[in-house]
Amino acid sequence: MPPKVLLDTATDLVQRVLRLDTAADAAVAGFFRERRALGPRERATLAETVYAVLRRKLLFDYLACSSNGAHERRLAMLGFAAPRDFLRPALTADEQAWLAACDAVLEDVNKPATSTNLPPACRHNLPPWLAERLQAELGEPEFDALAAALLQSAPLDLRVNTLLTKRAQAEQELRAAGIAATPTPHSPWGLRVSGKPALNRLGLFTRGAIEVQDEGAQLLALLLDARRGEMAADFCAGAGGKTLAIGAAMRDTGRLYAFDVSAHRLAALGPRLARSGLSNVYPIVIAHERDERVARLGAKLDRVLVDAPCSGLGTLRRNPDLKWRQSPQDVRELALRQQAILSSAARLVKPGGRLVYATCSLLADENEAVAGAFSAAHPNFAPLHAAELLHALKVPDATSLVTARGHLRLWPHQHGTDGFFAAVWQRLGS
Repeated sequence: MPPKVLLDTATDLVQRVLRLDTAADAAVAGFFRERRALGPRERATLAETVYAVLRRKLLFDYLACSSNGAHERRLAMLGFAAPRDFLRPALTADEQAWLAACDAVLEDVNKPATSTNLPPACRHNLPPWLAERLQAELGEPEFDALAAALLQSAPLDLRVNTLLTKRAQAEQELRAAGIAATPTPHSPWGLRVSGKPALNRLGLFTRGAIEVQDEGAQLLALLLDARRGEMAADFCAGAGGKTLAIGAAMRDTGRLYAFDVSAHRLAALGPRLARSGLSNVYPIVIAHERDERVARLGAKLDRVLVDAPCSGLGTLRRNPDLKWRQSPQDVRELALRQQAILSSAARLVKPGGRLVYATCSLLADENEAVAGAFSAAHPNFAPLHAAELLHALKVPDATSLVTARGHLRLWPHQHGTDGFFAAVWQRLGS
């Protein structure tokens, strides 16, 4: 595709995604369905361009206002994910001069130690309400380090299905296919892959020996520590990534329920479940957290994971549109919903059983505050220290993953994972 046509197409895509009326990945997928003639390289360039704009929107908005012309075109030029030499023929002489000046600013602002005259928001590229909360929670310079990490692309992590193969064997098979992979620092199931290789045609993938899953999500499943022959539940299973990890940890024994209110999300579990070799998983669509099908299992389960619906702000490296689509009101409403779901799911846990509450949020409102409210309202659930549990599971450097209050807290800038939180309890009684 000629540079001018590709830039025009990128401008159209930027305009569509910045409506923020749907998730960016859904908007991009819909755009590509309408333009089936686009080739794989063109799609990759367009997708990377729009994600660059979403990551650095405040900085790009600031620079785009320094010149005339269509705002979305300026944004597309700034984020264009191809060499500038390729883009140059599509630009006027004035645009070339403007872009060169902007590139000098971008090069300068990307240097961590550089002091610029740009507004602070142009460096962290977070909405004011979110920046204020994270600054208050982390302080300086931790906030700056987190903000910088959130502007980067996330690595590609894989979970090895230990029911079908060993991690070392999977690593060797990937290497034989020309894909460099190294063991993840903490998860005993994880491999971190270089680049963005096509995995869906690999034998490892088609036979269910690997699944794409962030190391942090793997640690949540590990923390549940579901064992052979037990009864367990993934209460908000979604597409079932953690469900599959838990089922493999149970060695395909016992009974594992995958609950979700979305039939569409659970349907995505079907093909993955078929590949995984698991037969102990029972996907169940429920109407709400108090569904009768849930109530029947009251006080019968050994392990329950509540990976609650949340803001998703821990995944900003992958989903940068979320920072522009979420609001303080959304977070308040989510926290109320999270408390209701956690309380309902807790009824499934039998005496002596384990309950894990988790989110992929960075905010204490959805994490420590929800866990604290649950503990205050449920004295029959004793908090467990996540570091002790992870040490027992032989997770390397487990203390670095856990707060003084015993909660798992993963940060992109510290741990190289998405942002995750988990609190763990044991139900008292006999």
